[in-house]
Amino acid sequence: MTAYFIRRVLLIIPTFLGITLMVFTITRFVPGGPVERIISEYQLKGSGTGGRSSLSERPTQPLSKEQIETLKKYYGFDKPVLVSYVIWLGKVITFDLGVSTRYSDPVWRMIRERMPVSLYFGLSSLCLVYGICIPLGIAKAVRHKSAFDNISSVMVFIGYAIPGWVVGLFLLIIFASNLSWLPLGGIVGDTFDEMTLLEKAADLVKHAILPLIAYVAGSFAVLTFLMKNTLMENLAQDYVRTAIAKGLPFQKAVFRHALRNSLVPIATSFGNHISVVLSGSFLIEKVFNINGMGLLGYESVVERDYPVVLGVLVVSALLFLLGNILSDICVAAVDPRVQFE
Repeated sequence: MTAYFIRRVLLIIPTFLGITLMVFTITRFVPGGPVERIISEYQLKGSGTGGRSSLSERPTQPLSKEQIETLKKYYGFDKPVLVSYVIWLGKVITFDLGVSTRYSDPVWRMIRERMPVSLYFGLSSLCLVYGICIPLGIAKAVRHKSAFDNISSVMVFIGYAIPGWVVGLFLLIIFASNLSWLPLGGIVGDTFDEMTLLEKAADLVKHAILPLIAYVAGSFAVLTFLMKNTLMENLAQDYVRTAIAKGLPFQKAVFRHALRNSLVPIATSFGNHISVVLSGSFLIEKVFNINGMGLLGYESVVERDYPVVLGVLVVSALLFLLGNILSDICVAAVDPRVQFE
């Protein structure tokens, strides 16, 4: 098993190179990069009307060829793609993700400032999803076709059918705008620095309630029904029926025998959620005005801030690849019969 995990760790390198090279190449050919943006800004300044003039009144090319070549050299667009990629990769190895072309701030510092926010909401939603879905799936499997099972299935499917950001909008309208029970957005209140420790904790919880509900709504149904279906399948196996026939109470047969085998599919998908912990959902963060990693990645793509796009990609790709290995570790921990060769 040790050799298997060593091979999996080594496979991270070519997979990471393939992902980053593909995205890096795309950023070099997509129009609207930093050079084009600077030219557009100079065109607006040259019009002298604050951007209200017609296209024919604006100078077609406000910069000379020498100035454009200087800009391309400054942003690294003067070299072939592979050469530029190797230079960028060498900086990444030394933990240098470059500088934002939009804000002129170090990319790593921008990511580091957003990371605690994404960790706070990501880990909280992860704990809520698994902490609620597993017990709910067990209860639905044990009470299959009961009133509880049918009513909860309808509620779970409704939550799954509505996107998380739409749920967030409804929650904001009802509980924040109409009832004024909870804040409209953000992470903390305006007077957070003046609060006591208990007041700060209460303020954090108050601002997190609605976003967490929106986060959980999207992935609630899949894990719940996965837990229910796998548990029902194991309860129908011969080893469980034999244990019950020998006098073992049904509750003990569920928790001692069937439950552990039913957790294997849940453990398989656990590692894949690790990347979501940091990447987040840019739509939910946009709705609740949360400055997390998801919103940072979305804004960098819209603004063609390629260093930030690649920086977010590096963090997300590494987390996803490490999450796949973590999934295998979780499967081996849940089911000792699993042997990776």
